[in-house]
Amino acid sequence: MSEENGRIKVALEGVPETLLWNLYNRAAEARRPGSRLLDDPRAVELVDRIDYPFERFGTAMAQWHALRVRCLDDEVRRFVAERPGGTVVALGEGLETQFWRVDDGRVRWLTVDLPETVEVRRTLLPDDPPRRRSLACSALDLRWMDEVGADVPGRDVLVTAQGLLMYLPERDAKGLIAACAERFPGGRFLFDALPRAMVARNQAGAMDPADGGYRAPRWEWGMDVKEYRKVASASPYIAGVRSLRLGRGRGPYAIAPLSHLIPGLRALRMSIVAVRFREETGTAD
Repeated sequence: MSEENGRIKVALEGVPETLLWNLYNRAAEARRPGSRLLDDPRAVELVDRIDYPFERFGTAMAQWHALRVRCLDDEVRRFVAERPGGTVVALGEGLETQFWRVDDGRVRWLTVDLPETVEVRRTLLPDDPPRRRSLACSALDLRWMDEVGADVPGRDVLVTAQGLLMYLPERDAKGLIAACAERFPGGRFLFDALPRAMVARNQAGAMDPADGGYRAPRWEWGMDVKEYRKVASASPYIAGVRSLRLGRGRGPYAIAPLSHLIPGLRALRMSIVAVRFREETGTAD
């Protein structure tokens, strides 16, 4: 990274570069006057500070992305309200600014991401210990669990994986959820999943832009809306799995809350999945 004329040049590629894609979509929706779906002034500020050709992303996905983010935010807010002073572990967080959207003044936040991503994050969003910290390591390197603290009850932990698990093989994604279920009894796991048809199109190159625009990295794991309950089979320590309903959007996105019920749209709909862990791992059936 380098700074010139007050702007910071960020050079990333592959999966880490997706943090800029997600950031730009949030900022695009947050800049919208009037009926915007997401307030995210920090995302707008970051886009203005970063020297990067954001226009290559386009804004066609901004509203859909905002609906996803708002759904995830609402679930995190519920956890924060139910477990005051609890800990959110944000795996693969990139330049997500969720902390500032949901902060109640007490929540503790641990960002876990790859070293090159944490470097960018610490430059643009410096840590503020003890409530907000970053750890440079892979989400699959389970040593990050030790950073939560042995004195923190599992029920006070929410692990999020926004925009992450689709880049992992199914075995690794479910293995990560299972490891969290065993380590944080009574805790929760929140993630988003792409439909299988969309993953197949990505792998076949059918979604590649024709005009040289942004090409998303290869997705590895897809899960259709009717499959989310199968996540429970990843571990005997999972107590429940539910799919969250998206909020109402503008125009064609007004039907988002019912999109999981409409044939055709189901194959295009991203699932937001909330997993609840058993209170005591020794009581697994």
